[in-house]
Amino acid sequence: MRRLAPDPGPTTIDAQLAAYRPGDDPPADRPYLALNFATTLDGRAAIDGRSGAIGSDTDTAMLSGLRRRFDAVMIGAGTMRTERYGPLGDRLMVIVGGLDLPWDAPLFTDGGGRVVLFTAEEGEPPATATPVEVVREPDGRVDLAKALRLLRAEHGIRALLCEGGPHIHSQLQAAGLADELFLTIAPKLVGAGSTILEGALPEVAELDLVWLLQEDSELFARYRRAPR
Repeated sequence: MRRLAPDPGPTTIDAQLAAYRPGDDPPADRPYLALNFATTLDGRAAIDGRSGAIGSDTDTAMLSGLRRRFDAVMIGAGTMRTERYGPLGDRLMVIVGGLDLPWDAPLFTDGGGRVVLFTAEEGEPPATATPVEVVREPDGRVDLAKALRLLRAEHGIRALLCEGGPHIHSQLQAAGLADELFLTIAPKLVGAGSTILEGALPEVAELDLVWLLQEDSELFARYRRAPR
């Protein structure tokens, strides 16, 4: 792997992330929030409906390295239905959306870890081996700013990694809650499908490049939201 910017030269994923501690200085009332996405050259966030088909083994290693530096991982219900996550060890899994989830997925059947589900739907989830805490929003939609404040105040989450999907990405960017974006750019063309961000933003979000890495024909970019 080579670092193309800011200081060109050889590097590794471990070297790039060695000093990365997103929980050291979070905002006062919410976790520090980074997003991680992979995209094709034509901007698509999935191949045959799944994001995992986009990146390489190096992309998977980057994702694993990032997860180890965050207290919790957030995904939308649609991403959970598609990707059917397994347990994340001692990290909290946060799901946002409805109760139509794959309750037979390893995340729920393994019995390890914890899950917090933010939903505006009525009803109760089925019994699962993994504990699931349901936080119900009464106004018909999940207020993500409120959800992040709750994660900080009641669960002590200082650093949160969001892994999609595109709609939750759009909502987080629109609310000004996204601090960083890690973006893998795969050398593939698809021609159809969703992008990494679905939905209009109230204003253009300006980002600053922190680093750019290269492994073969794949690029790994880290962006930080520009100060206002």
